[in-house]
Amino acid sequence: MLKGKNILLGVTGGIAAYKCAALVRLLVKQGAHVKVIMTKGAHDFVTPQTLSVLSKNKVESDFFTEDNTWNNHVHLGLWADVFVIAPCTANTLAKMAHGICDNLLMATYLSARCQVYVAPAMDVDMLKHPSTQNNLKKIASYKNIIIAPEKGELASGLQGEGRMAEPETIVAVLEKKFDVAGKLKGKKVLITAGPTYEEIDPVRFIGNRSSGKMGIALANAFAKEGADVTLVLGPTNLSPEKNVTCIRVESAAEMFEHCTSLFKNCHIAILSAAVADYKAADYNSKKIKKGKGSLKINLAPTTDILATLGKQKKQQCLIGFALESEHVIDYAKQKIKKKNLDFIVANSLEDKGAGFGYDTNKISIIDKKGKVTAYGLKSKEAVAKDILTFTLNYLKK
Repeated sequence: MLKGKNILLGVTGGIAAYKCAALVRLLVKQGAHVKVIMTKGAHDFVTPQTLSVLSKNKVESDFFTEDNTWNNHVHLGLWADVFVIAPCTANTLAKMAHGICDNLLMATYLSARCQVYVAPAMDVDMLKHPSTQNNLKKIASYKNIIIAPEKGELASGLQGEGRMAEPETIVAVLEKKFDVAGKLKGKKVLITAGPTYEEIDPVRFIGNRSSGKMGIALANAFAKEGADVTLVLGPTNLSPEKNVTCIRVESAAEMFEHCTSLFKNCHIAILSAAVADYKAADYNSKKIKKGKGSLKINLAPTTDILATLGKQKKQQCLIGFALESEHVIDYAKQKIKKKNLDFIVANSLEDKGAGFGYDTNKISIIDKKGKVTAYGLKSKEAVAKDILTFTLNYLKK
């Protein structure tokens, strides 16, 4: 259940922090991607080096690195599928309840959009104190999920409730969350991404600047919701997560062949690839030699994959992409009707930070009724989550 999930672990300064080494190891063993944020107090109980080696990621504690590079807490929060704070001391619990933002962990907590799990750990009398109980109720009212502390011998020598839940218990809670959250379990999803290369001769081709990042982010996001995702991916050195079936192609013709074959049995198709509109009318089997004058290459149109699937569509949800340099919304609306789409994701080459090659994107989603839902500039992973949420809400109607 945790394979491919992004789990952010927040470790605070209590003796139970030593258990986090085992927790990280269990999560990684399950196939999860783990990143760790520690408070300065947590360093007294477990070293960042230990958790870095086990998680295979750098452990963060400060707002800035040694070379004064900013540790972006917003990106950490957006990256995570879940944020687990374990152990959570009485001090951090109070900060969470009252919005005190004095360290990287708290800044990330306050900006995180994912589900937050809290595993309190403290002495029995601290846990039973009315202020702690009120703080627990308050953070629960913020829709955080409390992983209840267990009973046993405490660091003080007392017996009672206050021990952090065992790592195995925390992993079991997370497994249950993702088993329930598989909203697309049993659904087959077809996604296209990247450019296509149309050969002119053995050396040259017609192509574009698409990196495939947006489509890969979509494939990962839909797979995390339990979907059986097949990604038809044009030429790129990037790869999706291991829980995505990836078919690599080069030309528009190859992409067309796989898409038409897969479409008949899929539930959702998202065509985000930047397919070349034209190919060389005549392929030269030998390299074209440089001449003295100009060179003319006759072009022929490639087959329109999206329009073809629109004609074949029965019960499938078909989603297109439109990248334009002008009249973005108008052209996108025309495309919905012309190609029989359920909705379309539009973006503009004029928007800074959007389009080919960037790690960010800025989109608008237009439905069949012409309603436009606009989003701000975000990481492509966050944009993929927005498209996923829009799709899930659309399917409920």
